[in-house]
Amino acid sequence: MSSIIQLLPDHVANQIAAGEVVQRPASVVKELLENAVDAKATDIKLIIKDAGKSLVQVIDNGVGMSITDSRLCFERHATSKIRHAEDLFSLNTKGFRGEALASIAAIAHVEMKTKQEQDELGTHIIIEGSKFVSQEPAVLPKGTSFAVKNLFFNIPARRNFLKSETVELRHIIDEFQRVAMAHPGIHFTMYHNGSEMFNLPISNLRQRIVNLFSGKTNEKLVPVKEETEIVNLQGFIGKPEFSKKNRGEQFFFVNDRFIKSGYLHHAVMAAYEGLLKDGAQPSYFLYLDVPPHSIDINIHPTKTEIKFDDEHALYAILRSSIKHSLGQFNVAPVLDFDRDPNLDTPYQYQNKEAEYPTIQVDRTYNPFAEDKPSKSFTASSSYKKPEAQPNWESLYVGLKQAGQEIAEMTFENDEVTASLFEENEVEQEVKRTYQIHKKYIVSPIKSGMVIINQKRAHERILYEGFLTSMTVHQASSQQLLFPLQLYYSSNEISLLEELKLSLENTGFIFEAINEDHVMISGLPVNVSESEVSIVLEELLSDLEDGIPDNSFSQNDTIAKSMAKSLAVKTGTYLNEKEQENLVHNLFACKEPNISPFHKPTFITMSVEDLDKKFSL
Repeated sequence: MSSIIQLLPDHVANQIAAGEVVQRPASVVKELLENAVDAKATDIKLIIKDAGKSLVQVIDNGVGMSITDSRLCFERHATSKIRHAEDLFSLNTKGFRGEALASIAAIAHVEMKTKQEQDELGTHIIIEGSKFVSQEPAVLPKGTSFAVKNLFFNIPARRNFLKSETVELRHIIDEFQRVAMAHPGIHFTMYHNGSEMFNLPISNLRQRIVNLFSGKTNEKLVPVKEETEIVNLQGFIGKPEFSKKNRGEQFFFVNDRFIKSGYLHHAVMAAYEGLLKDGAQPSYFLYLDVPPHSIDINIHPTKTEIKFDDEHALYAILRSSIKHSLGQFNVAPVLDFDRDPNLDTPYQYQNKEAEYPTIQVDRTYNPFAEDKPSKSFTASSSYKKPEAQPNWESLYVGLKQAGQEIAEMTFENDEVTASLFEENEVEQEVKRTYQIHKKYIVSPIKSGMVIINQKRAHERILYEGFLTSMTVHQASSQQLLFPLQLYYSSNEISLLEELKLSLENTGFIFEAINEDHVMISGLPVNVSESEVSIVLEELLSDLEDGIPDNSFSQNDTIAKSMAKSLAVKTGTYLNEKEQENLVHNLFACKEPNISPFHKPTFITMSVEDLDKKFSL
């Protein structure tokens, strides 16, 4: 019997390994940027074409590589970072496994140019799918240029799984921001399809954060700093009033490496307890410096998860430090027992005795008496008794004679049927709908009753209304007296630019879209000015995973998001008129049975069902 188990060829093994390391163009960006940082570069350029599908190029002015190293770096498990297994627990660099360049070269066309400062000539290498095409000397500047073209060219199935350019570009921007925030001492620039997206000069942490996000970010930041034997903590947190629905601006860095940690995130949320609205997420940019031997960063392929030796101590330090910063900068309410100087007795009254008011009472005063009040009663000296009216009997003089004449007049007697209410009044008094627990609306029907979920029903009404407006392009808008100015990050601004046409079809009017803010001069008729920021914020959060390619799916997503934001919430009281309008509008919809999120909007209970309940 022949052997079944065989060794994989190198090119197949490299392609399989690439599946773990390179998931999308953003993975290539991360590896190349981290290599440039490890090369001690002070200026790094990232050039992208077609969201990384056609080209990902990183140019740095680092130390470069020799001829031998430039060829050896593409071999599997070739690394300059570790020599022994123990070195894994004392790492101070980024990439260390020696898999990244070999994996990238296995699934793309790679062109590398590198030169060390002391060398006269550099090295130019071209690789296509793990095959060395050429290697020759070249005149190059100091540093390394790494160009990755046609990603997944030899794995078309994997290339088909890539998302739209908008989604892939946003993942690339996320990786770029993470590396740039961890290293403010390096000048970073990023270009996409020939246009400059970021130009981040060498700066401090606060300036780097403000340069990456909008200029309004500076007002949101509260500094955090704590030094202990376990960890040195520094960074910034956002003020509670600037919290958002999404978790976009939340960053942890451990030893200048971006990580994700639900445990540490819980510590931050615990520090904000009582300061945030339900579902709100604060911004934070926190940098933790811990001894390398106290962490294990080799537990995840992308190295974004870290195991700490003493997580409980880190939790307590992080929580208390953030609470201290919020209280120190008067962001959180604190008990203040300092005396208010405004309540002190004025200086000129300190030795002066208090004067008690005198009270005078005129015991002889009778408000029903005709004579005037006593002159000795000074407290009511300003009181004037109204002039005496003539005797009331005089008002009715001659009434008897007039009454006799009136008695002689005749009137047509109509037959009046005694009724407490008119018929139409009785009908109006009958309630058509009832609200239960500020959540359900009950309406009687011939066969029984209908129980309607008010939130889902309103979502269906708003959804169909927005979808109709976007399809017919006849949305009505309410003009604002003063344009509304809202600030967003660069990622959110780019999303709003793509959504501008669809949002205008719902009734929004954008006066201008700038680098860090938008000017809105008109709103849909059912959106109030106070709800605009909430609606747009939730829309951007819902589109975090990408904008659909075709227009119908895009309109559908926007209509769903806006309906969810504007629908009447559970716990809201509705008067009779509002309940009836909700019921009538729901059953005027094309699909009243389900909400836009495919959940039932109402149920019916027949009289027979009720009878069965009572027959038990």
